[in-house]
Amino acid sequence: MDKSVKKVVLAYSGGLDTSVILKWLQTNYNCEVVTFTADIGQGEDITQVKNKAKLHGVKQIFIEDLREEFASEYVFPMFRANAIYEGEYLLGTSIARPLIAKRQIEIAREVGADAVSHGATGKGNDQVRFELGYYALQPDIKVISPWREWDLNSRTKLIDYAEANQISVPKDKRGEAPFSVDANLLHISAEGKVLEDPNVPAEEYVFTRTVDPSDAPNTAEEIKIEFAAGDPIALNNKKMSPALLLARLNELGGKHGIGRLDLVENRFIGMKSRGIYETPGGTILLKARRAMESLTLDRGAAHLKDSLMPKYAELIYNGFWFSPEREMLQAAIDHSQTSVNGEIKLKLYKGNVIMIGRHSSSSLYSEDLVTFEEGTADYNHSDAEGFIKLNALRLRVAAMVRQKNKNN
Repeated sequence: MDKSVKKVVLAYSGGLDTSVILKWLQTNYNCEVVTFTADIGQGEDITQVKNKAKLHGVKQIFIEDLREEFASEYVFPMFRANAIYEGEYLLGTSIARPLIAKRQIEIAREVGADAVSHGATGKGNDQVRFELGYYALQPDIKVISPWREWDLNSRTKLIDYAEANQISVPKDKRGEAPFSVDANLLHISAEGKVLEDPNVPAEEYVFTRTVDPSDAPNTAEEIKIEFAAGDPIALNNKKMSPALLLARLNELGGKHGIGRLDLVENRFIGMKSRGIYETPGGTILLKARRAMESLTLDRGAAHLKDSLMPKYAELIYNGFWFSPEREMLQAAIDHSQTSVNGEIKLKLYKGNVIMIGRHSSSSLYSEDLVTFEEGTADYNHSDAEGFIKLNALRLRVAAMVRQKNKNN
């Protein structure tokens, strides 16, 4: 514990954990605490955060609406890569951490703080994501991770500490919480406690952004998404900002039971964990984006991009947003998106996103080339014979060697 810390910027939600951390920092480090609360679309009322911080003597309180920056500078660039971790996870928690870390460092510089702090536990990925972001942006910053230092390692101890220090404890926080929740504009996740056994189905009360697909409307809903340079810019012919468009897709997807995921994933620190995720808007967006790319991306570029995606997704998951390799991959991915323009028509129905139409002025699809009827395109069927024989050459040579060895 570095007692030389004079001022620390705390990522502060106003909940029980970070309220305890706030007091603990003041007591154990005898330092000034500056709080930073980011609205990234978590759907919580953060108007009381300022009052809570003031009650504990905080003089500098930062509360910022970062929804548009989150969508345009983090979510949309990640989606240009069609990033999926371990085949299913759309990285909803992972992509939020670098933005929070960036603003903490910027605020630390602004107020002259020499340290930053977060509320991530010592078993999770978020401690890595926050701290890799801090060090990438300010290598000499001091980082305080209370969960790695204190002995408040149970809900009971946290509540006892809170009550001993006049920190209000809501009724729903007493006792063991049924599970942990993290939310932002892209997704909401639930993990731990009653969800720790991967063989036990999640109860319906766990889900808050999506209806049960079986209870979704019996009539499908058609939507249209317009893309420009790989990003969605309009929904049903209405131009929208990135955050508003994503929020509206969340509403549509949630209504139709789209985007639920029950996943056992490999954490960066080495253990497996089970999470329940809801990403309604992101699930729709991924389907639409891939359909748009299928029409507008050259085969070589599309296949190379797909081969890079797992590495890109792993970098995001592990917290390397500010790494040179992620930035290098992003430059290549963004370059590939210049022609990804057009409109996609989808049908939403009981948990499914169904493709029904696609159009682009940049389309590489040629009906004249692919038609089974006689087309006018310059394609000679007989050219395929040489193409096939050249590609078969190594296969034929290998087969002849096998036959020769067998005969001997």
